[in-house]
Parts: sequence; structure tokens; C-alpha cells
Amino acid sequence: MEIIIGIIAVVVALVVGSLVTLFITKKMAHSSAKNIIEEARMEADVLKKNKILEAKEEEMRMKAEAEKQANARMAKVQSAEAKAKQREMQLNQLQSEVQKKKNENEAQQKTLEQQQAALEVRNNEVEKLHRKAQEALEHISGLSAEEAKERLVESLKDEAKTNAASYINDIMDEAKLTANKEAKRIVVQTIQRVATETAIENAVTVFHIDSDEIKGRIIGREGRNIRALEAATGIEIIVDDTPEAIVLSGFDPVRREIARLALHQLVADGRIHPARIEEVVAKVRKQIEEEIIETGKRTTIDLGIHGLHPELIRLVGKMKYRSSYGQNLLQHSRETANLCAIMASELGLNPKKARRAGLLHDIGKVPDEEPELPHAILGMKLAEKYKEKPDICNAIGAHHDEVEQNSLLAPIVQVCDAISGARPGARREVVEAYIKRLNDLEQLALSYPGVIKTYAIQAGRELRVIVGADKINDVETEKLSTEIAQKIQDELTYPGQVKITVIRETRAVSFAK
Repeated sequence: MEIIIGIIAVVVALVVGSLVTLFITKKMAHSSAKNIIEEARMEADVLKKNKILEAKEEEMRMKAEAEKQANARMAKVQSAEAKAKQREMQLNQLQSEVQKKKNENEAQQKTLEQQQAALEVRNNEVEKLHRKAQEALEHISGLSAEEAKERLVESLKDEAKTNAASYINDIMDEAKLTANKEAKRIVVQTIQRVATETAIENAVTVFHIDSDEIKGRIIGREGRNIRALEAATGIEIIVDDTPEAIVLSGFDPVRREIARLALHQLVADGRIHPARIEEVVAKVRKQIEEEIIETGKRTTIDLGIHGLHPELIRLVGKMKYRSSYGQNLLQHSRETANLCAIMASELGLNPKKARRAGLLHDIGKVPDEEPELPHAILGMKLAEKYKEKPDICNAIGAHHDEVEQNSLLAPIVQVCDAISGARPGARREVVEAYIKRLNDLEQLALSYPGVIKTYAIQAGRELRVIVGADKINDVETEKLSTEIAQKIQDELTYPGQVKITVIRETRAVSFAK
């Protein structure tokens, strides 16, 4: 029983302790909540005060900025008003000046009208006096006014003729004395201002090689490589005992240059056989064409010549590979162009036109087709074909006196061509005849049916004729060689003898796939 009472007492004590603890905890939680709420209220008050302060500061800042902008606008308005007032004052001043000038002009106009009226009155009085004097003179002399005027005019005319003739004779004498001196001065000054570079005209090019072993590869088995190269380029290739050198012979510098570049590429590449030779020669020929066009463009740009037809530009570039009586033709044409411009400036003419005519004066030497025409006439026709002006065309055609000179450009081009041409005059006919003979040889052989290409080599001592294998057989080849030789002998004049070689080659091409 005591144990039960003890247990009950312990339970009651525990329950009472729990209730007391719960009461104390609830009271403490209530106190803590009050403290938290109080602290939150204080923080809210502080935050509210800070926000209010920030809002007031922002308001003050915006107000200050608005006042600043308003002041700036007010200053601009005031400045605009000041400018407007100043302009108004200026306009008023101008208006007053205009009105003043208008009044002055009106006053001057009135004065002029009064003076004009007075002059009319005086003119009428003078006219009356003149009539009275004229009537008196006619009465005294017995001649009318028209008769007296005619006699006076006749006497003055005779006197004027005499004086004019005397004056003209004096001018002509003075011009004769000074003209030659002035012309010599202009020519000498022009020559001094342009330096002429000359080059020796030749018909061979020496191709240097590293070793003589390459000569055998260039010749090829049974000479097939060298024959293919000669057929493709039209140049005779001379392989002899000269150490480390091969000679390319031919009168056409373009062909020699193609052969030289092709040989250089073939030797550098190492693959030398007929098919490769044809491929390289075609490629080099295309490169030369592109270089010709680029040279023409660069020349026209250097000389300040614009608006040339593309074909004329190509012909100008082609001059680089031609010779003119001991000079490179392009260099000769550039020098002639500069000389023409200088001389035209000295004479008060258009230097641009003169430079253009000087550059184009020898384009008849480099046409793609060479008809039976002098190069000056052919150049004139080419210039006309590509829409050059008539005075420039005439200057090109007349620079060797083959057509009449119609403008001052023509004698200028003629003189400057002679100045630039560093060659003895006696050689002109010899060289022209030499070039014409070579062209005649090629054209004569080309006129036969079945002939594809002709090449005059060794300064015209040999003519190589390439025929189509499908058009002419071996027997006809021998007959063609004999006929060409006979026709050359009958129709052409030449020193020594000419060797005619007809080449007929058959090729079979197949592809392994």
C-alpha cells in the first residue's frame, strides 16, 4: 500500500512538474514573441524612415535636375531670341541700305534720263549743223557726199594695201630668220629631254644549260624531241659542240621567246617527250599572250593613255617582242610617244593626242595577219578599225609619207620617229626588204593546199613547211617541195639559196582506261 501511495505520489509530482514546466515555457514563448514583434516594429520604423529619407533625396535630386534642364532650355531660348533680334537688326539694316540704294538708283536714273534728253537735243543741233556744212561743201566742191566718200575710200585703200604689203614682207623676213632657229631649238631641247636606249637586232637566242647531258634528252631518241619542239615553235634549235649552250634561231622574237621558255620548263621538269613538248609549248604560248596584254596595259598606264581598244592594247604589248631597226619596238614606240608629247607641248598643241599617236605609229608592224601593205598604212587601217580619231589615224599613216599629212600631229610623229630611231638611214630599205622577203617566203608556201604552218628560219635561208598527214601523202610531199622551190625561184628575189623542207608526220593516239 505504501508502495502504491509512493508511486502515486511520484506520478503526481511528475504531472505537476510537467504542468509547471509547460506554464513556464508558454510564458517565456509569449514574452519572446512580444520581443520579436517589438524588434520587427522598430526595424520597420527605421526602414520606413530610411525610405522616406531616400525618397526625399531622390525628389530633391530630380527637382535639381529638372531646374538645371529648365535653366539650360531657358538659356537656349534666350540665346535664340538674342540671335533672332540680331538677325532682325541686320535685316532692318540691309533693308534700309537697299532702300537707300534704290533711292540713289532712282535719282541716277532721273539724272541719266535728263542727260539723255539733253544729248538728243544736242545731237539734233549737231545733225542740223552737219547737214548745213555738208551742203556747203557739196556746193563748193561740186561733188556729192557719196562721190567724195568713194574717192576717199579708194585713196585710203591703196595706201593701206601698200602699207600692209610692206608690213607682211617685214614679218616674213623676220619669220624666216627666226623660224629655223626656233625649230632647231625645239628639236634639240626635245632630244635632250629623252634618253634613247638602243639594242642590237638579232635572230638568235642562246639557251644556257647546266650540263651537256641535257642536250641528248632534248634531242631525244632519233631526234624526235627536237623535231617536235621545232614543229611546235617554228624555231630552229641548233645543238652543237658549244659547251652548256643551245642556240635558238628564227627571225620572229615571239617564237624564240616561246621556244626559250618552253625549253626552260621542260629542262626544269625533266619530262621531255613529244606529247609533253606540245603541252608545254601551248601553255607557254598562252602565258606569252597574257604577258603581252599585261605589258600593253602597263605601257598605256605609264604613258597616261586612256580609252584604247583592248585589241590595240594587245598590239602594243606585242611590240615588246619585235625589233625596229636595231631597237626594241615597244621601247622605240614609248620613246617616240614621249618625244611627241614634249614637242607638242613646245608647239602649243595637245600633248595627250601626240603621245597617243606616237605610241601607235608602228602598230602596223605587229598585226596577227600580215597583208601586202606598208606598216604605216596597215597601222592606220587598224587604228580606224578600232575607232581612233581621224588626226591620230592620219599621223600613223603619214609618218613615212605614204599618205598626205592632214594635221600637225603627222609631222611631229614623223620627226620624233626619226629622232628615236637610232639607226643609219641607209639601213631602212635593207631591213624592210629583209623582213618582207621572209614574210613572202612564208605566205608563198602557205598558199598551197594541205599546208598547215610555214616557218622561215636561218634568216630566210631555209623554209620549213608543215603539211597535214591526212591531206598529202609521201609522194605528194616530195612534189610539193619541188613546186615550192620552183615558185620561189621564179617569183622571189633572194641572195644565195633557200632550202625547202616539207614535214609530214603521222600520229596515232589511244587511251588506256
